[in-house]
Amino acid sequence: MQKFIFDIRSRGFVLVVVGFLIFTALVYSEVSVDIEESIIISFQNMAGNSTIDYTFWIFTEIGGIWPILILSFVLFIKRSTRRIGLILVLAILLSTVAAGYFKDYAIERDRPSLEFLGSEFPIDPEADTGTLGGKGSYPSGHSARASVVAFVIGYVMSERYPNAWKLLWLFPIVVGISRIYLLQHYPLDVVGGILFGLIIANILSLKLKLPILPSKSET
Repeated sequence: MQKFIFDIRSRGFVLVVVGFLIFTALVYSEVSVDIEESIIISFQNMAGNSTIDYTFWIFTEIGGIWPILILSFVLFIKRSTRRIGLILVLAILLSTVAAGYFKDYAIERDRPSLEFLGSEFPIDPEADTGTLGGKGSYPSGHSARASVVAFVIGYVMSERYPNAWKLLWLFPIVVGISRIYLLQHYPLDVVGGILFGLIIANILSLKLKLPILPSKSET
């Protein structure tokens, strides 16, 4: 992970940035609208199984800003993980605010207008950056935040748990799918959000020297 992505001059990081720019151009030019609308219509037709509906609703709520900030503050309070918590807080706030700016002032893409036909939830699915006034669709703030968590925590664990940390990337994937399933976002919003969060987390982690847990052989 260190060699592939944790360096703004690495090939991996460049590919992530280029990928984000390509998806942003596709969204801005609206060439993908028809395909994406057909996909979310398919998701609309899938809704109705209460177990699946509530599973995705729970994940979309976990991807909201407050649950992830609480995790960040818990890490910040503990002295041994304070720097990790600080970097996570900064990356979450920056990705949320920046995503909100993209939504309202750069891309200005409307959210899907389809009605969710599945279960009724205790509270409506949270809209990205709703507290900041972000009403647009691209990129997905939930996906960006989930990507930040996966990158920061995954990097910290990558030496001690060289295989297990990869499972953390299921989190942004499932959160992203939940945003499409609940008709809050188009597919490219989710892809763009994951890449956007990865870029933010990468830069802040590098500049602020994110620590890494030593391997078990070194402890």
